[in-house]
Amino acid sequence: MNQSTLVRSRRQFLQSTAILGASTALASYSKPLRAAAPSRRLPSSERVNLAAVGIGNRGASDLQSLVKTGLCNVVALCDVDLDGAHTQGQQKAHPDVKRFTDFRRMFDQMAGEIDAVLIATADHSHFAIASLAMSLGKHVYVEKPLAHTFGQCQRLIDLAERTKVVTQMGNQGHSEGNYFQFKAWTEAGVIKDVTRITAHMTLRRRWHGWGEAIAGFPTEPLPRGLHWDTWIATAPAHPFSRKLHPAEWRSWFDYGSGAFGDWGPHILDTSHRFLELGLPDKITAVKREGANQFVYPQASTIRFDFPRRGDRPACKVTWYDGTNNKPEIESEYIETVTDKKTGKTATRRADVARPGKVIYGKDLTFKGGSHGATLSLLGKAGEPASDLRLPEFTRDHSNHYENFLLACKGEEESRSPFSVSGPLTQVFNLGVIAQRLGGELVFDRELRRITNNEVAQALLDPPPRKGWESL
Repeated sequence: MNQSTLVRSRRQFLQSTAILGASTALASYSKPLRAAAPSRRLPSSERVNLAAVGIGNRGASDLQSLVKTGLCNVVALCDVDLDGAHTQGQQKAHPDVKRFTDFRRMFDQMAGEIDAVLIATADHSHFAIASLAMSLGKHVYVEKPLAHTFGQCQRLIDLAERTKVVTQMGNQGHSEGNYFQFKAWTEAGVIKDVTRITAHMTLRRRWHGWGEAIAGFPTEPLPRGLHWDTWIATAPAHPFSRKLHPAEWRSWFDYGSGAFGDWGPHILDTSHRFLELGLPDKITAVKREGANQFVYPQASTIRFDFPRRGDRPACKVTWYDGTNNKPEIESEYIETVTDKKTGKTATRRADVARPGKVIYGKDLTFKGGSHGATLSLLGKAGEPASDLRLPEFTRDHSNHYENFLLACKGEEESRSPFSVSGPLTQVFNLGVIAQRLGGELVFDRELRRITNNEVAQALLDPPPRKGWESL
């Protein structure tokens, strides 16, 4: 199948799934949650046939975790850098699996043999790969952040709704303790009337130290076997350098999503989902230290203003990144800590975890970490300890990878589908624009437009690079 035929097939598929989707959705999501262990003895014929696009670094870890479930057969490996040292491990682990350097050729040759696709490439290429896979009826597991721009996220949300394929974003904590705890405590009314949240990621990032002084994209000789045009995909074209590949791309506005895209989905996911935050109506760059037009700031503080949602009050969410940019908890708050050696407990002034969040409600305040770390309840100095009985939450559940594959088999519902992870990522897309430009952005939630800055509005959905318009 050549490229023009593939594009026509995609269009025909979209037209048919728009009509048939409603009937197929019920079959996929009708069964209750259950642990995944019994399925690990499945014969090969009953497993999900999985293709992996991006098999080094994070992709290697994801692929190992998916294979470990016993629920999939790896049928294709795709990476633009099959000669790179970072891709050798998974090639050796799957020596008889077909290999490709271009995901479009992989689908041309193997579309009929693939049920689902793991996408663990650089942020800027998520959309092109996911949209093609979904249009061909393939279930998709896409590493966080879902996509590089607000508009790309919206199209993936819409495409998931039309095609009814199973979708999952790779924020793995959304299948762990914090997910089930936050859900149970919100439903029980323990977490309620939240008016502000602080979220922080103050670990050293790749661009710290050199990003502030960068004046453009460096150039280095292209390594043998690296397919650079395919790596760039729909994004702006810049020359190869080791400051981009294989691991530095996250530092650059044109290709990565900074600390927001890397850690935001692991820190703010449950707050965004269960407090029904949706999209903000104002985004403010409170602080940008070492701001640069190419690379993310050395430190930034970005505030999101979310309006009232039904009976939920307006909420301010403030994000902190940078090694010396840690939020402080007011001195009135105390926390109980346990000595790991003695088992004895004591109280102290509350301090932030690194990375993590603090959630301030009308009556109760909670502190949490990242990924699946559960919340703890903060007290106030001079007040008696709370005798609140906190609801139990399930600990018998599939992990994020099992959940995705079981959803592909129609046995569970994915926990981070694009209908959930898409709007979450769009919040970070808006935050990145504020990091990039500074100032205050006014966002119309109904029209989904930035109304006070034309440059910022253009960054919501920049056009794809010439030659990649069909994706």
